[in-house]
Amino acid sequence: MRLKRPFLVRFAPIAAALLALAACDAFAPPPEDVPALAVDTGWPTIPEDAAFGEVSAVDIDAQGNVWVLHRAGRKWEEPFPDEPIAEPTVFKFSSDGTLLARWGAGLFVMPHGISIDAEGKVWITDVAHEQVFRFSPEGQLELTLGERGVTAQDAGHFGRPADVAFLPGRVLIADGYVNTRVAEFSPQGAFISDWGAFDIAHAVAVDERRIYVADRENARIQIFDHAGKLVESRVSPSGNHTYSLKPLEGGRLLAVEGRDGADRKGAVIRLYAADGTIEASYDIGLPGKDASLGHDLAIGPDGHIYVTDVAGGRVVRFSLPDQANRTNANQSR
Repeated sequence: MRLKRPFLVRFAPIAAALLALAACDAFAPPPEDVPALAVDTGWPTIPEDAAFGEVSAVDIDAQGNVWVLHRAGRKWEEPFPDEPIAEPTVFKFSSDGTLLARWGAGLFVMPHGISIDAEGKVWITDVAHEQVFRFSPEGQLELTLGERGVTAQDAGHFGRPADVAFLPGRVLIADGYVNTRVAEFSPQGAFISDWGAFDIAHAVAVDERRIYVADRENARIQIFDHAGKLVESRVSPSGNHTYSLKPLEGGRLLAVEGRDGADRKGAVIRLYAADGTIEASYDIGLPGKDASLGHDLAIGPDGHIYVTDVAGGRVVRFSLPDQANRTNANQSR
């Protein structure tokens, strides 16, 4: 059958796009061969009545409890909806995986990051609200930073804030998907300063000497002193995208990559030595194309590691093999 010209004209751009996509797949390097690492499939215990999905963030409090932020089944789709998520989005687990508390229903539209400060306060970022919130452990709102729904890079606004970390007298906010900085505030919410030039500052973490930023779309880890001066720029292997990171003792660093350099989703753990070389790599992703997307990580006082998997709708717990796990995590924030 001979196709009419209008039909050909109409579908030519679609055909060209499909051919281009196929060409990209054909010339993409093969996925990295990373040894799989088993996770604890029995952790945590999710009640049958709980809506649990798009698990975005995780952190540990001083008592070793595991705080998990999820979107209760809501998918990241833009434009973001206006209505808040009706189900609880904050789950608190004991270290053995028992659910101790859940709250956050009707508060968030697109929750992204959760961080617990030294006093046990719960800090949460919402990229749709363009705000950062501080709650009591029981879920009582205590402080709000940013203006709801307003995007700007200044002292009173954010551009999709992603993550929070803490130094004495300082709250560091990775800001973010739209903005290009780390913004600093006092614990009471007064703006202090901002610095950096990132392409999605997706995560921020600290130890007693350094500040670490996952500069996600630049495919690198940026390391600063506590004054915000760049001391090292660590390019990710093969252009892989670091989504979260946590320092270990002795200058070592643990990171999770959610996408590789060919934009394939996954969940790869990297253990960096103090000099920036890679000591070990592990794959904790689910089988299948784009089945996992490692998004955040936390390290418990017992050495257990927790990673959220947005695409997999799960939070997993595992331990590093003995040869890699020579030291416990540095728990400074």
